[in-house]
This record gives sequence, structure tokens and C-alpha cells, in this order.
Amino acid sequence: MKIDLKGKRALVGGSSKGLGLAVAKQLASSGAQVTLMARDESKLKIIINELNKSTSLIHNYLIVDFNDFKSFKNIINDFFSKNEIDILVNNTQGPPAGDVLNVDIDDYQNAFDLLFKNIVYTTMLAIKNMHKNKWGRIINIASISVKEPLSYLALSNTLRSSVIAWAKTLASDLAKDHITVNNILTGYFDTERIQQLNSEKSKKLNISEDKVLEAMKAQVPMKRIGSPEEFGYLASFLSSDKSSYITGASIPIDGGLLKSI
Repeated sequence: MKIDLKGKRALVGGSSKGLGLAVAKQLASSGAQVTLMARDESKLKIIINELNKSTSLIHNYLIVDFNDFKSFKNIINDFFSKNEIDILVNNTQGPPAGDVLNVDIDDYQNAFDLLFKNIVYTTMLAIKNMHKNKWGRIINIASISVKEPLSYLALSNTLRSSVIAWAKTLASDLAKDHITVNNILTGYFDTERIQQLNSEKSKKLNISEDKVLEAMKAQVPMKRIGSPEEFGYLASFLSSDKSSYITGASIPIDGGLLKSI
């Protein structure tokens, strides 16, 4: 099966590294024109240069800080005043780790702005063109923790679950215009985020990061963590016409880690 995204324009959040970068690369290799969003302009310039050399399209980037909603709002408004997109991949960095007893109400507000408010605001701008064209793809990168909460990710558990409920509602409203809304529930992948969380866990448990990683792999039925490229393949499929009858779904990609049905 060949994924062909020629003529499609994509906006990908958190795409200077990790899963967001893997998605951006796969969409570009499938023929889409991609606009990256992230904070680190030096990384974005390098990635854009690589993408422009490897494809026949001119790709772009936006410098945004998802932790600063006021600034983000201005930047994204300006972008959509001049551009239209067909594919939106909502992805931001995660909020700080911490259990329920060690986060306060301000932490929840910050996590709301980061994980929910940014996504809703961007999506509402993006769907205007999708309505006009009677075609669109909205993909929210979430976590398996919305099904089986992880005790040390109280903020992420809470707000990502809200995104899933919102996306399910939105999917019903947009389906008649051939706009799909789906969520990818992320398991353990070889990214900087996992390395950061493992570092924090190793300090808390007073064991080496290697032992934390091995314990993580042991939990997964496939006995390994995923590669970002594998994640990109799923996102590319959900961005294509091949997935036109899939909407309102939350699809785990976790090597069988989730125990629930």
C-alpha cells in the first residue's frame, strides 16, 4: 500500500525532535508540504534544509512556545491568515512529571493551556479550510495513560483524557464533511521525553537509568520500545485517503503494553 499525500499541506506540532519530527519526515516523504512548529529555531532550520533537499517541495516552520498561549495565539492566527492546511497533527511537549499529591492548581492550569487550549484553538482555525474543501485530517498525539493512568504523570493523564473526549465529540460533528479526527495513544518510544522521564525515575528510585529502561522494556510484550519511524508510519496512514472510514478512534501504538480491552 502506497501512501500518497501529494497536494496536501500539513502542520505538525512539536516537530523539532521525537515523535513530531518522525511524523513530519514521513508526511514529507509521502508527498505533503509540511510546516513544522517548535521552539528551537536552530533545529528547525536544519530539519527544513534536510526536508527541502530530499523532496521537491519547499517546507516551512513556525517558531512557537506552547507554554506561552498568548504568544502562540498571535503566531498561529497570523499563520492561518495567510495559509490553509489539509492535515493537522496536534502535538506538544508534555507537562512536568509528578503525582497527584505533588502538583497544585496552577500546575493544572498551565497543563490545560499546554495540552488542551493550544490544541482546540489551532484546530478551530484549521477546520475552516477543511470545511470548504470537504476534506481534512486531524490527528492528536496523546498517550496510553488516558486508558491506564501512570501515577507519576498526573497532569498528562488528566488533560490528555480531556483532549480525547473533546476529539470524540468533534469527530461526530465533522464526519459529514469527510474530516476525520483521530488520536494516537503513544506507548514507550525511543525519544528525549522518555530519556527525561527515565532520568527522573532513576533518581527517585536510586537505580541506574539503564535499569529503568530494561524494566520498561520488560513490561512490553514485544520486549522493546518503539522507534519514532514506526510512529510516523501510523500518522501517515491516518493522514491519507486510505483511512477515510476511520474517525473518532483512539489507536494505541505500544507493542501490546495496554492490558485493557
